[in-house]
Amino acid sequence: MSDTRQRKRKKPQPKINHTMRGKLVGLFAVVILALVCLLGRITYINATSGTKYKKRVLLQAQQSYQSSVLPAKRGNIYDCNGNLLATSQKVYTVILDCKEVNDEKHDYVDATVKALVDVLGIDEDDIRKKLTDPATSSSQYQILKKQITMDQKKAFEEYASPGEDSGLSEKELEERANVQGVWFEEDYLRIYPFDELACDTIGFTLSRETADAGLEGYYNSTLMGTDGRQYGYINDESDAEQTIMEPVTGESIETSLDVGAQQIVEKYVNGFKASMGAKNIGVIVMRPSTGEIIAMDGGDRYDLNNPRDMSQVYSQEEIDKMSDEETVTALNAMWGNFCVTDAFEVGSVVKPIVMAGALEKGKISATDTFNCDGGETFGANGDTYIKCAVWPDAHGTETLREVIANSCNDGMMQIAAKMGTEAFLKAQSLFNFGSRTGIDLPNEGAGVIHTTETMGETELACSAFGQGYTLTMIQEINAMCSVINGGYYYQPHLVTKIKDSSGGIVKTISPTLMKQTISEKISADIRSYMAASVDHGTSRTSKVQGYSSGGKTGTAEKLPRGNGKYLVSFIGFAPVDDPALVIYVVVDEPNVEDQASSTYAQYIAQGILSELLPYLNVVPDESEDGTVPETELWEGFKGHLKSTSISDSELDSDGNLVDADGNLIDWDGNRIDENGYLLDANGDHILDEEGNYKMSTNLVSASGSTDADSSGDAVSNPDAPAPLEDDEAETTEDNDEETDGITNEEAGLE
Repeated sequence: MSDTRQRKRKKPQPKINHTMRGKLVGLFAVVILALVCLLGRITYINATSGTKYKKRVLLQAQQSYQSSVLPAKRGNIYDCNGNLLATSQKVYTVILDCKEVNDEKHDYVDATVKALVDVLGIDEDDIRKKLTDPATSSSQYQILKKQITMDQKKAFEEYASPGEDSGLSEKELEERANVQGVWFEEDYLRIYPFDELACDTIGFTLSRETADAGLEGYYNSTLMGTDGRQYGYINDESDAEQTIMEPVTGESIETSLDVGAQQIVEKYVNGFKASMGAKNIGVIVMRPSTGEIIAMDGGDRYDLNNPRDMSQVYSQEEIDKMSDEETVTALNAMWGNFCVTDAFEVGSVVKPIVMAGALEKGKISATDTFNCDGGETFGANGDTYIKCAVWPDAHGTETLREVIANSCNDGMMQIAAKMGTEAFLKAQSLFNFGSRTGIDLPNEGAGVIHTTETMGETELACSAFGQGYTLTMIQEINAMCSVINGGYYYQPHLVTKIKDSSGGIVKTISPTLMKQTISEKISADIRSYMAASVDHGTSRTSKVQGYSSGGKTGTAEKLPRGNGKYLVSFIGFAPVDDPALVIYVVVDEPNVEDQASSTYAQYIAQGILSELLPYLNVVPDESEDGTVPETELWEGFKGHLKSTSISDSELDSDGNLVDADGNLIDWDGNRIDENGYLLDANGDHILDEEGNYKMSTNLVSASGSTDADSSGDAVSNPDAPAPLEDDEAETTEDNDEETDGITNEEAGLE
């Protein structure tokens, strides 16, 4: 036993038997199988839903998705012949993703900057500043340049992604591939093909959706359309989707404006400005049978494609001296439409309207006569004497026809006295004086007229010849249209059709007959009286050969009385029996010492009508062979209207035409010396076949002097009452106010 106890114990050796080994192999197989299943599942998920989860991760990384506006194209503006007056051209804004360009893993900076500079002409310093400035270096949206063309966009895209057959080297292709982080936003640029033509009437857009002036402003909601939108979202199945709401193009408008007629109007206004000039000139041409505006020129000219450029109105020195407030004031004045917004004392052009109202009210008859002895006395003590234009002479006994033809103040004052205050004011209401006409242009003025409380004896007398109250040009011409068209008062308007983007007519805007003001018999009588004014009265300077016409002159003394400042005007129509158009010309303070002559307005009207009537295919009713005889126009127009395409030229202080370098030129643009002899580009005289100096055949007449018609127009005396201030009397605003004239029902109208 002792031997056994003393024997050393051996450590037991673990043994894996067959059973245990089998279990271990089974466990290992299970683990391997699980790993295979997991890998299979991952592969399946990646194959079937990998994009979904990737998008989810990306969107979560961005924290929000970006949405973008898809701009709507603004509708077009057309004239009556389909000429484009305003349209929109697709342009692009260049956007720089600074974060992408600055990616440290890639070398995008130099290649991208080079592309932007070389292809799009963007300033390199500006680009690199955005890429390095801490405030913008991580931005994903930096505007580099606006209003690039589609061609420029395509050129950049072709540069950054050249085709396989580009012929570029491998190094160049590698460089182009590094142009990154540049993208383009769509927008539209408003384009005006005729630049400054009819600028006051057409108006312009301050931005794609904002417009306040002209037709652009009045019809802004019609023209602007509806923007679309592009945005992304995660749907119920966790898919990131993109939704696009397409923009809706704005509707287009067709107007009654005629580009050819407008060009004729502006041609003669420009000619008058070049020869004489004035503080302001306004012209309206209307169709009396519909109230449609054919042409309208309302004051200062400016380029609709660059409406903030004041260089046509002010010198650069004047512009530089303007404060911000003065600049805004100057711009608003330049953008205003004198024909619609400004109210003033119109003078004697209102006399046919006053007479028509007196006839309609039964206060006078067509057979009445009036004795002009040089003026009328007013006041209890006879201390107020209002003169006729011919005082100290007199017109003597006059018929109604002669009162109009002679523009007799005395006769008109007697007519007003027969009417009395109440009937006179009702007659003014009959023609919507003191009320806005409702023309489809913004900022229409209403003028200020007397009331029964403010109209005394002298106020009534002066009102008869257009002093003491104010009207706008559109009020005056629209009232006159009803006087000569048979008595039908239409709402003046410019837009005749509204069209969709494909050219289909959405709406036709028919003439709106508002009332009948006078009878057709009275209308015919007034036309004959105004025809007498053209044949042998104060309006004879307006005569266009081959056409019968009627007219009335106006000379209004401006406040303060006695300052020598006048507004002169002419309103006329042709032909007499069936008027195709009415024209109203206002010249505010012509640049002459003696302003009180309506012939200045007649010069413009005559020039316009001499071209406009044939252009509109109006038959020359006084021509035996149907041709239009030549009308001898005002001498101030000679040399000014034969060429209208001279650029970079102006009149010097002596009235001579000079080019941009100060060289004397004629109206064909040829260089001349001080005597009118032609010079070549080197300043040497051009010789004819006989070796003599060659004379220009189209020299400018620099003189602003005229042989004004000596026939007197009715001018108020210095004691004529001033128009009421806006806070002294309320104007009538209801265009449909009932009157004592012929009703629509009586005239057979609805």
